[in-house]
Amino acid sequence: MKKLFTTLSNIWKIQELKERILFTLLILLVYRFVSHVVLPGVDPTALGTNEKSGILGLLDMFAGGSFSRVSILALGVMPYISASIVVQLLGIAVPSFQKMQKEGESGRKKMNQITRYLTVAITIVQSVGYVKTQVPPEAILLPNTLFLVLSTFVLTAGTLFVMWLGEKITDKGIGNGTSLIIMVGIIARLPVAISQEFSARVGSSSEGGGPVALVLEIVALFAVVMFTILIVQGVRKVPVQYAKKIVGNRQFGGVRQYIPLKVNAAGVMPIIFAQALMFIPGALTQFVPSLQGSWLIQFSNTTSLAYSLTFAFLIIAFTFFYTAITVNPTQMSDDMKKNGGFIPGVKPGFATSTFIDDVISKITFPGAVFLAIIAILPSLAVKFGIKQEFAHFFGGTSLLILVGVVLDTLQQIESYLLMRHYDGLMKTGRVTGRTGVPAASSNAAL
Repeated sequence: MKKLFTTLSNIWKIQELKERILFTLLILLVYRFVSHVVLPGVDPTALGTNEKSGILGLLDMFAGGSFSRVSILALGVMPYISASIVVQLLGIAVPSFQKMQKEGESGRKKMNQITRYLTVAITIVQSVGYVKTQVPPEAILLPNTLFLVLSTFVLTAGTLFVMWLGEKITDKGIGNGTSLIIMVGIIARLPVAISQEFSARVGSSSEGGGPVALVLEIVALFAVVMFTILIVQGVRKVPVQYAKKIVGNRQFGGVRQYIPLKVNAAGVMPIIFAQALMFIPGALTQFVPSLQGSWLIQFSNTTSLAYSLTFAFLIIAFTFFYTAITVNPTQMSDDMKKNGGFIPGVKPGFATSTFIDDVISKITFPGAVFLAIIAILPSLAVKFGIKQEFAHFFGGTSLLILVGVVLDTLQQIESYLLMRHYDGLMKTGRVTGRTGVPAASSNAAL
């Protein structure tokens, strides 16, 4: 405990780090305050509880409840995330985007500009859909056409404002701004979830179990978090030897380094893709009433065995797919060869590329299986009687984002401490986070 207080004191002694942390907290406070501002022309008293479920509930969690409150920040940062994913995939499939990626800083600026324009287009489309489907008609105080135009403009401006806040945190704060905004939105729902679970177990509306059941749930949640950290942090270190070169009296190279290949190089993307597909059967049954009695109806129940098994299979498949398109063994082999590096016992060139690809294939399968287990844990938690709101924190996208963002932020703080010759945040070892990994680096926002 003494070491913890000493470390916190050291953090406060570093002026730059202190200013960055305070700036980050200020921006996050502004975000949370603005997220409670309701759209112009909407009567807040007519909204009721307006709780969301399914994928809308997931979006509401990412937006910190702004989605269900009909806030001016209802769409949050998700349009920007969608645009970033589209641009990332275009960078893999379209030659012109591949060329921009290889142009260095100028190419990165061009792709960022394209991402911003695409964010505006996606936000406008989503704003129209949101206003038409998610705002109760009885809560609208303006003529429909005027309200639609005004709300589309305000929601688009709100998303751009959140995107700007995230960029400011990244530039002048600590951690990845977009990721921190999503994390704060998720954490904002935690007190409500805990109070509901407490009320269900030991409150006046107790459903049984008592304090013992609540304690067991907290212990189980702690174990799941530790398991998730292992998956996020798990790497396979491939040794790389660099050739030794002597120039005059100085030696260059001749050192051994490692390529950290992540067990879960795809991050949360497989879960997001799989969830998008899993909501298709439910949508079909709503638009085609004749299908409501078919086998598709069982996919509307997220706790059913068919849903869980199909969801897990899709996650495993998408993990291999996304890892294959984001991790390029040939590029890694070429870069290694240009810098005079080689894997001991493996010939440079094609043999090195094949070796790296084989290692990635072997570690991706257990990573995909563990990712699928984490994804279906909330459904299992509901089966054991845990409230839906609290069950969200037992796995899935929300838990992976929380763990990943916290580790990223701790890694940056640790870097500042070590740079000033202070002890790190941990007594032994280092907080490796997700930096320095060649795979899925553009996915840092998730």
